Amino acid sequence: MTDDVVALLRAELGERVDVSPAALESVRADKSGHAADGQPLAVVNAASVADVQAVMRIATATRTAVVPRGAGTGLAGGANTGGGEIALSLRGMDRLLEVRPDDLLAVVEPGILNADLNARLAPHGVWWAPDPASRAISTVGGNIATGAGGLLCAKYGVVRDAVLGVDLVLADGRLMHLGHRSVKGVTGLDLTSLVIGSEGILGVVVGATLKLRRIVAGERVTLTALFDDVRAAAVASAAVTASGIQPAIMELMDATSLAAVHRLLSLPAAPAGSSQLTIQTDGPVAADEARAIAAVLQAAGGRVAVAADDAEGEKLLAVRRALHPAMETLGTTLIEDVSVPRSALPAMFDEIGRIEREFGLVIPTVAHAGDGNLHPNFVFDGPDVPPVVWDAAEELFRAALALGGTLTGEHGIGVLKRRWLADELGDDQWRLQRDIARVFDPLGILNPGKVFAP
Repeated sequence: MTDDVVALLRAELGERVDVSPAALESVRADKSGHAADGQPLAVVNAASVADVQAVMRIATATRTAVVPRGAGTGLAGGANTGGGEIALSLRGMDRLLEVRPDDLLAVVEPGILNADLNARLAPHGVWWAPDPASRAISTVGGNIATGAGGLLCAKYGVVRDAVLGVDLVLADGRLMHLGHRSVKGVTGLDLTSLVIGSEGILGVVVGATLKLRRIVAGERVTLTALFDDVRAAAVASAAVTASGIQPAIMELMDATSLAAVHRLLSLPAAPAGSSQLTIQTDGPVAADEARAIAAVLQAAGGRVAVAADDAEGEKLLAVRRALHPAMETLGTTLIEDVSVPRSALPAMFDEIGRIEREFGLVIPTVAHAGDGNLHPNFVFDGPDVPPVVWDAAEELFRAALALGGTLTGEHGIGVLKRRWLADELGDDQWRLQRDIARVFDPLGILNPGKVFAP
């Protein structure tokens, strides 16, 4: 059967079907550190919508599982491809098909990288707002699959706020055009929003109509504030939010994560035990807003420094963007992704401190403090997550839910969090969501085992 499936794929797609050991190994894992069991059947490097449709028709006819995949930068195991499965790579479909500055929209293929997209939009005076820390290596399709956010989402919104429509290939190969090109559109059910964040279990995104913004006029002002401990930094970030001032970026790094990044980048060591807020304002009143935020931070005990110019500001933001590489220098990392109401950030950091003490762990944590999304990191030796880490992670999830939060703000469920999904949704909603997925994919061949536990 395996040979038959590969033969069918090759007959239809020729050299775009790769069964080399290196290719098969490369699609088993993502940036989460988790790898799927077994060896995939093949990697199909799709170059067109027709390629994707051909793969799905063959998969349906042979009852073969397909895992859609972008750049492999996910952090929940959502695109990992295991034994007997086809990895369907959309990375090569990376064209910017249309730009309409007058309508503030663009049409793109899913494999285009975030950073490349904005570089190509800039001459038109527009940009796409979602800004994950991995923007230089993550794809727009992957952003849509996970419902990504990023550093700028406190002011400019997440992926769901920036997508007008998607082109979706269903499990049987049919092509659907969901959504609209107009600013408004409420015809029927909002299937575009349903697909965003669905992690490849409803269909394969082969195109997207994106909602753009005009490039912000005025300046950008970046500042940092050091605090003696992480709770003080969290209290200060909540005070900025409560003040009514809206920074474009507000990122928090605890002492362990800040120290690790400084070592990686060969920067002078930060004061022992100190945590840092990095904040950026933009637009015509950026300087005034930065001064007002600095006053709030100083009143909260922060030691504030303001970047002299854009170049220095980018260097300050590079410290935050280097978090994941810095964690990789410490060992294998399980990067978590809980969100809480912004006013609950100090309490959530209290809970992380409690969990560190109870389980004898150090949990380096950063947060998109502007929207309450935290990324606690569990660092360990070896490829397998130790039981104590899973026990601590479970306690972390329960703490976030108790504070009115959620299991994941932007990374998705994948395989790493599926066992806790019903804890947040409840049994009735869990069953309803699973039943909806079966309407799209009655044979269960799209990304099986992801999101919903078997």
